[in-house]
Amino acid sequence: MNPARVKWHPVYWGLILQFYFALVILRTRWGYEAFRWMGDRVAEFLAHTRAGSEFVFGRQPAFSMAFSVMPMVTFFSAVISVLYYLGVMQAIVGVIGRFLGFCLGTTPAESLNAAGSIFIGMTEGLLMIRPFLDRMTISELHAIMTAGFATISGGVLGVYIGLEIPANHLLSASVMSAPAALAMSKLMCPETEEPIISADDYGTMEDSEDRNLIDAITTGATTSIKLIASMIVNLIAFLALLAFVNATLTWFGERVDIHNLTFELICSYVLYPVALAMGTRPQDCRRVARLVGVKTFTNEFIAYERLKDLLENKKRWLNYTQVYNSSSDWLWHDQDAFLVRTNETLVGGFLSVRSELISTYALCGFANFGSVGILLGALSTLAPKRKPEMSRIILRAMIAGNIACFMTACIAGLFFQEFQDGTYRVN
Repeated sequence: MNPARVKWHPVYWGLILQFYFALVILRTRWGYEAFRWMGDRVAEFLAHTRAGSEFVFGRQPAFSMAFSVMPMVTFFSAVISVLYYLGVMQAIVGVIGRFLGFCLGTTPAESLNAAGSIFIGMTEGLLMIRPFLDRMTISELHAIMTAGFATISGGVLGVYIGLEIPANHLLSASVMSAPAALAMSKLMCPETEEPIISADDYGTMEDSEDRNLIDAITTGATTSIKLIASMIVNLIAFLALLAFVNATLTWFGERVDIHNLTFELICSYVLYPVALAMGTRPQDCRRVARLVGVKTFTNEFIAYERLKDLLENKKRWLNYTQVYNSSSDWLWHDQDAFLVRTNETLVGGFLSVRSELISTYALCGFANFGSVGILLGALSTLAPKRKPEMSRIILRAMIAGNIACFMTACIAGLFFQEFQDGTYRVN
């Protein structure tokens, strides 16, 4: 934990890789088109979930989140389990892990976990490095926590795509945040011990315990039960708590003549500098700050649901302005947009394309207080002797994961070129 002993090699190279990925993905025509193609293919692939969910729940489920979006987690979890059984995931993660280890000089455990976090969850990725956990240094433990917080899992990726968040930006955000997580981790918790794990340990990843392909599918589908249940109960709990906090704040606000005082309103002012520092346009900073606050203090599902509302508002506003395009046909009421001709209020307003992009990247990670308990519980189960050390550094890792996501959003906003007439423009 000694700041004077920071090794700058992984910090510099982590940032260089993050810049390079952003340059390729967002500033070149072929890079952008490649990730958009992959995002479209992932969305098409996950659309096959409907065959199962419509058979079980019908064509018009009552609750879209539980019955339409969550089945994507089951489908993707089963696919990941099959790829793991076939050895494909180990090969992909091993190649990316060696690449990160070569560039950043990080140990196999850190590199493999960061690579795995791009595709699988922060808790599932721990299984690949389970043999290393008892031998890790404090800095290595901090690095695997940070990587888990700064990225998303494949199953959750399906949920966000189901919320109509652009798949190509979700994919690139997770890729860009992996090296950034290692860089921020080594900056906030530098290595002060001698790592025991060497480069010879790259082949120590655990193999699948499934006996055949059918067993792998069943295992993957069954594993998703816990993840889906965790998502649903966390959404219920956090949304209920958020409603209670907002009702309490509103009541107190009315006592002192402050109307509509809510948690989101407080975040919109407190986190305004964070949104501005990420490159958000000033007129959108309060909206982005709200999203960042909800993501950090509750969870990213609720934040992306709020972002989805803003994206839908943008579509409605665009449809409206195609018919009524005079400046007097609509106006702002604080953060809401009022459509004069149709007497309609778009609650929360909408974001510019640049601010939508920055929000998508900033929210793309598990770095929030709700995930702290989940990750600590998983680590404590796999390495119970290290629980006191992990408890001491996990909040620091969560902050580092958030910073990595915010840096990814900064760089994405820096390199992104505005859309014109629905097409991507590259200078």
